[in-house]
Amino acid sequence: MPPAKKRTRSYDSAKIRAAVLAQFGHVREAVGAFTPGQLDGPTRLGEWRVRDLAAHLAWMVDSVPQLLAAPERGQGRLALLDWPFATADAAERIDTHTRGIDASDLPALYARVADDYGRAVAGAADERLLPVSFGAMTLADFLVTRTVELVVHTDDLNAATGADIPYDRQALAACTRLLADALASRAPGGAVEVRVPPYAVVQCVEGPRHTRGTPPNVVETDPLTWIRLATGRAEWATELDGARVRASGERADLKGLLPLMG
Repeated sequence: MPPAKKRTRSYDSAKIRAAVLAQFGHVREAVGAFTPGQLDGPTRLGEWRVRDLAAHLAWMVDSVPQLLAAPERGQGRLALLDWPFATADAAERIDTHTRGIDASDLPALYARVADDYGRAVAGAADERLLPVSFGAMTLADFLVTRTVELVVHTDDLNAATGADIPYDRQALAACTRLLADALASRAPGGAVEVRVPPYAVVQCVEGPRHTRGTPPNVVETDPLTWIRLATGRAEWATELDGARVRASGERADLKGLLPLMG
């Protein structure tokens, strides 16, 4: 019998709206303190320098007021759980756009984006449809995707600069949960329980479903390790060998399902 279709997780809109602004605020404070030498430093994202990554982060938030200002589109709806997989083919377009951003005055750019975001979302309805590149998404769903962009690229900035930019708890939780739910969507089933405490527990992978007691196949890791695995910034075998992932059971091998985002 095929597994029952799971209900899509709901998110508290007010908390997500605030989390986007809070995480962007953490990044803004750090970027404003970077020296020219730090901004010219390399990142783990190919040829991008820190300045490119900082500009990209600003764009990820700036996209909210930009899309809210565009005509509403109702066709080609993109579900929230489909968004992580839709991004895989957009790398070239994203790179081109990012390199075209004027990043000569990052503090001014970040100040303008924060102001525009706050004004734009203040009176916008959650169900407002935004014409994103991959299809139409509700504002509520799109804002959840902004937590993923912000958290993932905050981690990239930390890796590049050692800045130790903090993570807003709500943003980190939403990012973790969306990527965990995307895994369950990609590999539906109940044979493996994936635990990312304290934010997410999902069941996935076809096979015998447990109903009580300790599951026979369990994967457990921390939120940042999970996010790095899901986005291709960490390798399954490396994290397993380093004890940052604990996997038990003959089906508890997720390397063939990762990464979820390109």
